[in-house]
Amino acid sequence: MNLKVGLLGGGSWGTTVASLVARNAPITLWARNADTVTEINQQHRNSKYLGDATLPERLRASTDIQETVADADVVVMAIPSQNFRLVLEEVKQHVRPWVPIVSLTKGLELDTRMRMTEVINDVLPGHPVGVLTGPNLAREIMAGQAAASVIAMADKVILAELQKLFKSGLFRVYTNDDVVGCELGGVLKNIIAIAVGMGDGQGAGDNTRAALITRGLAEVTRLGVAMGGRPETFAGLAGMGDMIATCTSPQSRNRHVGIELAQGRTMEAIAADMFMVAEGAKSAPAVMALAEEFGVEMPIARDVYRVLNGECTARGIYKGLLRVDPGAEHEPG
Repeated sequence: MNLKVGLLGGGSWGTTVASLVARNAPITLWARNADTVTEINQQHRNSKYLGDATLPERLRASTDIQETVADADVVVMAIPSQNFRLVLEEVKQHVRPWVPIVSLTKGLELDTRMRMTEVINDVLPGHPVGVLTGPNLAREIMAGQAAASVIAMADKVILAELQKLFKSGLFRVYTNDDVVGCELGGVLKNIIAIAVGMGDGQGAGDNTRAALITRGLAEVTRLGVAMGGRPETFAGLAGMGDMIATCTSPQSRNRHVGIELAQGRTMEAIAADMFMVAEGAKSAPAVMALAEEFGVEMPIARDVYRVLNGECTARGIYKGLLRVDPGAEHEPG
């Protein structure tokens, strides 16, 4: 493939996607940490995030944003949500016009409540914008295990080319033109995964977990549809698929946060011990603000937010996560 790719972000998922793309096209990965860049270039590893996994030799890394994006035909953003705009402003100074920008980030900008594709449109108007999302645990993919993802973009011609760029071996990539739904599926499931982790941390069983995931998916779908997504998107890889993986995997950072909250730890203490971002905890205030704005009931998300905000403990709130006096299944609660 003749396309050149610049990817911003040297964490676990950014490095994994860069490794997949490197099989199809020349790619340069930007990371802020010079030691990470040196390790990728010389030892073909990113041990901080991916352990002993071997990266493709053709994957190059750089600490220079200009070098990474100036000649790129596609720019991929794997930057945590609260730093996304800042890095994108630097990209803006060097990227060529009309280059597609693809987000890998499953979060909301706290101050504006914007999705990352909205931030891209705000900073770089005129660039085609897309999102790659789905049930994608980085270490499993680096180990060669089968996985599936969704690339979403409104422009179907560019979308078809991006599908070829990202798919690789057992990593299957499907297309979707519902950018809003795909992006929100990845964002909103994180707060439900914290709820599931709170249950797991208190010894809840498989039945409880299944109920939380199912009722949580109903909440996510209600808000996602109210914001412009399509219902069927939330039943697919970007919705149900991503939620199942994030709510059940020991590798899930958001589930881990829930487990730690169930042990009585504060969010500040948990965050201090984590070197990777749990987007659910970061985005929870924006999610609840959007639920209020669009008039959507999200009782599970609301109770998780109360715990994250320090209003109550996980043990105090957990019985309320599944409503004691339920109504019809299609109703909130």
